[in-house]
Amino acid sequence: MMISMIEENLSAVRRNIEEACRSVGRDPADVTLVAVSKTKPIEDLREAYRLGVRTFGENKVQEIQDKLPLMPADASFHMIGHLQRNKVKYIVDRVALIHSVDSLRLAETIEEEAAKKDVICRILLEVNVAEEETKFGLKAEETCPLAEAISHFSHVKVCGLMTVAPEVSDPEENRKIFSKLKKLSVDIREKNIDNINMNILSMGMTGDYITAIQEGATIVRVGSGIFGARDYALS
Repeated sequence: MMISMIEENLSAVRRNIEEACRSVGRDPADVTLVAVSKTKPIEDLREAYRLGVRTFGENKVQEIQDKLPLMPADASFHMIGHLQRNKVKYIVDRVALIHSVDSLRLAETIEEEAAKKDVICRILLEVNVAEEETKFGLKAEETCPLAEAISHFSHVKVCGLMTVAPEVSDPEENRKIFSKLKKLSVDIREKNIDNINMNILSMGMTGDYITAIQEGATIVRVGSGIFGARDYALS
């Protein structure tokens, strides 16, 4: 039953991505689906992999450490949750992308640990567009100065921006949030800062990824829309 649910859900998500792209004249190939697998058992990830998913998102460093060795070599993991500086060393050379960099101190730690392992770590700057007190992330006006500070690092590559939009019953309410993040990315791109790339916009989750794609998302993070409801007892 669980296997058929994942297959059915994944098909629906992929159809929605294609339709959302068509509605605004975008190529569906330009949108990466990150299957948010936090709290989910390895069997669910393997089923999603069998169905063509190659990119998984986790909120906790420990889950990445536990799951990555159990998956095929071409499965990649993204760190999408808040990252503590003392945990950076465990994943800096193991994840394809860190979505949640929101301070210079965290970026400096990533630079230090990446240098030790002689890797270049790809990151996104997390922006709290809605300025919710309960959420992590930079204010919009703090984002470009941080990008400029990080641009001098040799082992960190800023690849774009990420936001976690408010939980809303109507995804239309978040359209303005996604539009603001897109505009911010364009503004930063136009500054032509060395070593700063704005190709990635990670925005949109299960409840609002269609709207996010229409506003320019290149990565959408879908968890319960693929795997079913989270087990909060494990989170």
